[in-house]
Amino acid sequence: MPETCRVGIFGATGYTGIELLRLVHSHPRLTLSLIASGESAGRRLGDVVPPTEGIAELGDRVLSSFDPEQVPRFASQMDVAFTALPHTASANIGKALLEAGVRVVDLSADFRLKDPHVYEKAYGPHPAPELLSKAVYGLPELYRSELKDARLIAAPGCYPTSAILPLAPLLAKRLIAPESIIIDSKSGVSGAGRAMKRSSQFCEVAEGVRPYQVAGQHRHIPEIEQELSRQATRPVTVVFTPHLVPMSRGILTVAYAKLAAETKVEELRRVALEMYAQGLVTVLEAGRVPDTLWVRGSARAHVAYALDERAGMVLGMCALDNLTRGAAAQAVQALNAAMGWPDALGLPEMGLFP
Repeated sequence: MPETCRVGIFGATGYTGIELLRLVHSHPRLTLSLIASGESAGRRLGDVVPPTEGIAELGDRVLSSFDPEQVPRFASQMDVAFTALPHTASANIGKALLEAGVRVVDLSADFRLKDPHVYEKAYGPHPAPELLSKAVYGLPELYRSELKDARLIAAPGCYPTSAILPLAPLLAKRLIAPESIIIDSKSGVSGAGRAMKRSSQFCEVAEGVRPYQVAGQHRHIPEIEQELSRQATRPVTVVFTPHLVPMSRGILTVAYAKLAAETKVEELRRVALEMYAQGLVTVLEAGRVPDTLWVRGSARAHVAYALDERAGMVLGMCALDNLTRGAAAQAVQALNAAMGWPDALGLPEMGLFP
């Protein structure tokens, strides 16, 4: 088992990239060897990411540019690369890095979907479809054995993580009807990224809550259905509605499903506790419901269950921080699993409170 790894971060100045900087900097076995950005290349990191000011090994570093053709020049500087780039850009640089012998943990959607035709419907033609079958979906609680020694890891999306975690145990044990699932999710504004958009400006977001990309339009639906179908060992179709809420970070998901057989909430918790005996998922006691404030800045997800016996419905709930457990921390957790290190190594388990 290697003691340390040299790390490169591509897309280091977006919200997810900044979170990766924070986590890699505090990880006892990761050394930051390269930080790269597209539009901010050549600038001092502290000028672009003010929280790094005063940290000499971060703030004073100059951001590198990157291009797939430049990979041979800088691949020797790293053992692992985190690619936090827009779709297709991640696939292009990721392919070049893999061919140069670098382990890749991708935080875009480029390697999450197994079927290139499904990917094309959501994102357009895939630049490297031959790699889709080689990528391991980076959810350690479900795919720990596959992650061991993986060279290409597809970090899950934030919304999919919040939907998969409460539903996977119930589908695996056939406790709910797979055709009945409705997923309602609410996310903070950082999920829209750091780029300037009118829809994420303060006056456009504060004091309001709104759904978006409704009625099957959201790109994360194929990812959710792919992974839930894998757990159910049969096709799963979901209704998924995301909402934007006026907070900077966090996701709260409530998934509704019909009971497949009469059961008690204690049984729902039992199968979840069994599935999540290892990892960074907390199954709350019966009667408690999750809160995004409890997991703000944390690598953990909180899962809970309730039964509406009158309607014969299960409520599977999940709260997580979209930038940590939903992105950067989960990517590091997946790398930890691939390296044979403890899941929580270098990761914040306790949220910031209040």
